Order: sequence, then C-alpha cells, then structure tokens
Amino acid sequence: MGEFWPVPDALTYLAGSWRAERTVRDLANGQTGEFSGTTVFGPLEGGALLHHEFGTFAWQGVPRPAERTLRFLPGASPGTADVRFADGRPFHDLDLTSGHHAADHPCSADLYRGEFTVLDADHWRTVWRVRGPAKDLVLTTDYARER
Repeated sequence: MGEFWPVPDALTYLAGSWRAERTVRDLANGQTGEFSGTTVFGPLEGGALLHHEFGTFAWQGVPRPAERTLRFLPGASPGTADVRFADGRPFHDLDLTSGHHAADHPCSADLYRGEFTVLDADHWRTVWRVRGPAKDLVLTTDYARER
C-alpha cells in the first residue's frame, strides 16, 4: 500500500460524519490555535453534499464556538467535486481519485494552497498554507470517520 489511498468518488467517500482536529500555526509570530469538532457531509439534491463543521476553536488558550458551511457539488469529471462557499461562490476543485489533490484559492491579496490526502477508508487530512501581506499560516486538519 502506498502513501495515498485512491478514492473513486469523492462525494461518496466524504458522505457522513467525521471527527475533525485542526492545528493553526501563525508562522510570522509563532502563535497557535486548535479546533476540535465534527464535520458532517449531508445529502443535498443532485448528489451534492452540504458540509457543516462545528466545534470549539481555541486561539492562544481562549476557546470559542466555531462553525462553517460549504457545498460540495458533483465536479466536471466523474468522481470529482466542485467545492463552493455557502453563498455559492467558488472555493476549489477536489479530485481524490489518486488519493491526493492540491488546490489553490486566491482570496484578496492572499493565496490559500490546499493539499488533500486520503490515508485510508476512514482517515484523511487537509493542509492549507496561507500566504499574503498580512498572513503566514499553516492549517492542518485530521479527519476520522465517526461510526
């Protein structure tokens, strides 16, 4: 078995509930934060998924509730996804057929570069590197399927 676990259909693989653990490192000043929560990929019309993440984010030891919502739509190629913000704006594409995918998202003056790695049937990871005039961050999230 190699480093990556190929996924024939990203939406089928992601469907369901996942435990999410995220670390956030500010490389400019050394500050860190942590998110702990749940990510649910629930069904929408047309085979799409609604991604809802909720939990607690602690920055410099101060915890607060956190959540976000995304839409994962069927992509242009079989087995891929078109990831959108909750309001429909494009975020990034997602192709896990090799078990690994890289995507970019320009946001104002910043560039978000994401790497998605499928480790096995029940574990995957994202690493977002954010660079810009005011940001120098690494966000690493490990997902484990909840049964």
